[in-house]
Amino acid sequence: MSTRFEPPISDISASFWDATKNREFVLQHCRTCDKAVHYPRAICPHCHSTELEFRPASGRGQVYAFSVMHRAGNPTMEDRVPYVVALIDLDEGARMMSNVVGCDHAEVKVGMQVQLTWEELSDGRNLPLFEPAE
Repeated sequence: MSTRFEPPISDISASFWDATKNREFVLQHCRTCDKAVHYPRAICPHCHSTELEFRPASGRGQVYAFSVMHRAGNPTMEDRVPYVVALIDLDEGARMMSNVVGCDHAEVKVGMQVQLTWEELSDGRNLPLFEPAE
């Protein structure tokens, strides 16, 4: 396993990261407007409610936009170039930034259907990544 940037954990994101230890993908949902929210936060960006809860998510979506990184944006990613950074429109309605893996970077397209996969992190968490859907 090569090194990589590992996202920090905050009080608000702790439940999300705890779920990844078991390779469970969860998203916040607003109990007031019932919209999915990602990244984890204290206030719903849609209706400004503080009534947010984590729920299981499908881990499926499609590529909204992407960029192929030929130079690492972070020194911990230098051994991975070229790699794909993408915005994924999740089936639940939230948009998430991640990497698309499991295919040549030239195969990634806007609208491409993707599914969740995981990369193990050094502290027992798993980083949600996406690969072409079967």
